[in-house]
Amino acid sequence: MLISPTGTDPDRITAESVVAMALDRPASGASSEWALHAALYRGRPEFAAVVHTHADACTALACLGEGLPLFHYGVLAFGGDVRCAPYVTFGTPQLAQLTAEAMAGRSACLLANHGMIVADRTLRAAVRGARDLERLARQYLLARAAGVPRLLTEDEAEAAIARFATYQRGA
Repeated sequence: MLISPTGTDPDRITAESVVAMALDRPASGASSEWALHAALYRGRPEFAAVVHTHADACTALACLGEGLPLFHYGVLAFGGDVRCAPYVTFGTPQLAQLTAEAMAGRSACLLANHGMIVADRTLRAAVRGARDLERLARQYLLARAAGVPRLLTEDEAEAAIARFATYQRGA
């Protein structure tokens, strides 16, 4: 896999700084979260790109130990509600395992007291998903600050999923 270098500001990553490595062992200079990425690639062959961030709204919600419920139809793009994996120390095999479990049937999850992760078929789609997840987390936190958000019913979620089948998303 190709992975960003450890401790690097995303704005400073270059093609030359990206680390090529095997899925089964660490490589010098690779992100400390390499096992988390590798677990998703091994267990979910449909994923070709993984984006892990500490974006503000996602991290704030993750620090509450909460996932993102179906308060908005946009959450369905991740396969349903976005679960929150329990906290364990970053960079550990346990985090990789808990993340894979939280993402079962999903393309995203929050990492308690840590951040978020989104995976998809292309890097462009995974980056777009990470941006969408951060926006939705921010909207959810804003809605919670104003009151109790109304969640979609099962029938409403199913109708939105059916609508997505004919919905054309801009590139």
